[in-house]
Amino acid sequence: MEPVFREAVSQLTDERQVVVATVVKTSGSTPQKPGAKLLVRDDGSGVGTLGGGCVEGDIWFAAQQLLKSGGAAEMRSYELNEELAAEDGLICGGTMYFLIDPVRQPVDYQVHAEEVVAAYEGGPPVAIANLMVAPEGSDFTVGAKLLIRENGETVGTLGDTALDERSVRKGANLMALGKQEYVVDEETGVEVFVEAFTTPPTMVLAGGGHVSKAIAPIARSVGMRVFVVDDRPEFANAERFPEAEIVLNQDFVSGIADLPINANTFIVIATRGHRYDDTALEAAALTPARYVALLGSKRKTIMIYEELIRRGVPLDRIRELRAPSGLDITARTPEEIAISIVAEILMFRLGGTGLPMKLDEKLLQVAARHAREEGATAAAD
Repeated sequence: MEPVFREAVSQLTDERQVVVATVVKTSGSTPQKPGAKLLVRDDGSGVGTLGGGCVEGDIWFAAQQLLKSGGAAEMRSYELNEELAAEDGLICGGTMYFLIDPVRQPVDYQVHAEEVVAAYEGGPPVAIANLMVAPEGSDFTVGAKLLIRENGETVGTLGDTALDERSVRKGANLMALGKQEYVVDEETGVEVFVEAFTTPPTMVLAGGGHVSKAIAPIARSVGMRVFVVDDRPEFANAERFPEAEIVLNQDFVSGIADLPINANTFIVIATRGHRYDDTALEAAALTPARYVALLGSKRKTIMIYEELIRRGVPLDRIRELRAPSGLDITARTPEEIAISIVAEILMFRLGGTGLPMKLDEKLLQVAARHAREEGATAAAD
């Protein structure tokens, strides 16, 4: 999404019109999830993707028509039935909802885009509430926007003070991890898509050993910034961790304290021994990071937890720690352990269950029945 906002800033600075199309809601199996964006320039070119295929092509065409006609923002839905999916070679069976939003004047969107870009670069998080559906006969306008800053300040309005206030509260809740939510406002009947933006997720590796070395490239490949802390120069250097944005050669406690850590930071404690693990874990527990994990056995975890409780770390915070770290895949090698830990982080961050996605017996029988029925029909013909 970041390239879309950067391009919006560039185009609006040059006083060029654009259309920003956003996936705001999905159900079932779809090629993209809420928050995906496509910016269409006035020359017909674009940045971003809504998942490709004929649906994206149709929205691209609609965006160009809006630029030519001067039309207003609109919400569209597409049901990815078997016929439509087959045209694009997709195996999808869901529904996608889009906001197609023409931006004609810099005042309409430039501040929003600039502050989102600043949030991605490490500035304060922000959220944008977009009005999607207005009750028939109301004075609300589809496409109305409310920019929500971390300190509660706003730019713009959705058309109702009380609705703005409720949207500010929702945006504040979503800012920490940069999430989105589609909301039906019970008071007004208005439907609003609230999307929040913050710095990219950051992996902090406390310890530069074999597991951390294996985690770093995987974390980077899924879009995370990587920071490394170790008090041994041979384990804390750019040559060993070329993927790392920051490598600190200092003790774990001061190193963790010196790093820019927020709620969208994921800390893995993987030091070389128990006496370093407990102090590093305590330092990490005192940060606002939502995910703090400890590499090691259950026995080691119990011993360290006992020490942290004696030192006064609140039990509620200890409950939030992920130890032992990772998903249970019976990992043994550093590379396997790294995959286990990053998989757990993705599950935590994206809201998954960690369970297998294999079809259950009921769905397998549905497939078998359809195959038999189609075979019988073909034989009859």
